[in-house]
Amino acid sequence: MSSFESWLISFWPALLALSCALVLVLLLRWPTRRWLGAESAFYLWLLPPLALLVSLLPHPMTLPLPSPPSVIVQITRAVAASPTPVAAPPFAWKSLLSLLWIAGVIVAASTMVERQRGYQRRLRSATRWTGIEGAWPVVQAGDNQMGPAMVGAFHPRIVLPRDFAERYDADERALILAHETMHARRGDGWWCLLANLFLCLFWFHPLAWWASLAMRHDQELACDAAVMREHSGQRRRYALAMLKTQGATAALPVGCSWSPRHPVVERIAMLQRRVYPRRLGKSGVFAMAIVLAGAVYAGEQPGPPSADARAIAEATHFSVDLTIRRDHEPVPMHQTVCLARGERYILDVPAIGDKPAWHGSFVVEPFEQTYLAFRGNVDGGPFLGAYTPRLEAMPGQSTAFMVESHRPIAAPDGPGIDHSFGMGVIMKPGC
Repeated sequence: MSSFESWLISFWPALLALSCALVLVLLLRWPTRRWLGAESAFYLWLLPPLALLVSLLPHPMTLPLPSPPSVIVQITRAVAASPTPVAAPPFAWKSLLSLLWIAGVIVAASTMVERQRGYQRRLRSATRWTGIEGAWPVVQAGDNQMGPAMVGAFHPRIVLPRDFAERYDADERALILAHETMHARRGDGWWCLLANLFLCLFWFHPLAWWASLAMRHDQELACDAAVMREHSGQRRRYALAMLKTQGATAALPVGCSWSPRHPVVERIAMLQRRVYPRRLGKSGVFAMAIVLAGAVYAGEQPGPPSADARAIAEATHFSVDLTIRRDHEPVPMHQTVCLARGERYILDVPAIGDKPAWHGSFVVEPFEQTYLAFRGNVDGGPFLGAYTPRLEAMPGQSTAFMVESHRPIAAPDGPGIDHSFGMGVIMKPGC
């Protein structure tokens, strides 16, 4: 089993844990805002990435398997080119699926980068807003439709519309600046950046797109609550500033803007709610996170070992059924051998007529609890050099490989002799 297949098997439980966490946030957003406040409700968005990370944590092996013995492969001097498998490769649907996912990631990321760069290009004519000293630069755009907004994550700055002084009175201007400054203080630019990275990786998941919009909405409500915690006596002025700002600009990929995606009616209604103690809300969300992480980790625990896994773990010997065919012989060679764990099986076939001699050395080893591997090295015969096959299967399953080669008689481009070699293997624990 390849590493990609192993990752694919572990991916589906992780995707299920992520989906359940997103549904949980959908159900808890409104009651959490009502009972613990908008700031606490926003931290519910920590639960989906937490569930994803916990689902990917390693779990202890159900059955301790002995370490496979080390294999020493003897490489002989190659006579000519390496052998070429004749079997047609199976349709690589896993590779196609991987390429499709990568293409979606590239398209989603490119779209978001272009939207962000387009906004930045429109800010080239912006001028510094004088008279304000703060930790973050404040610029005034040359367009009435840009801002108020907080733009960027690494170096955030506050953007004001061109008619900022005419549209708002002094109190409203102070509250708007407090709102955008609060976004920068809370690190909301980083939240937006991480949310967009999440959306790019899970572009195929319908809930990811809903989560992106819902997170932005909760982010604005949390910022409003934080501003009102410091300016509780100016709720009416704050609501008037919202009414004057609705529809100013669309939401930024990395940044926070007063956009029509944030319903003004709900935001104003939230201003009427009392401010909750942040410590109480954080404690409640932290408790939810602990319960969710425990539930995901417990749900990811492997179940009781299968009969095959137990038989493989306890086996001291393995039965190997070999079917060997060379040069398209009508009657193949057939052998059944019993190998101790770690014992190396040697195959020496002498030359017969024009059929060259060949030598093989193999060992059976368990891996991933329920699989057996038959691996080693072969040289001579049709193998133009050394060949290291590895056959993997569950107990009782048949697996095989075939190799063909053309060995020149004299000149490399002259006539030659075609040789082939095929091996079928069925492995079982016990003899």
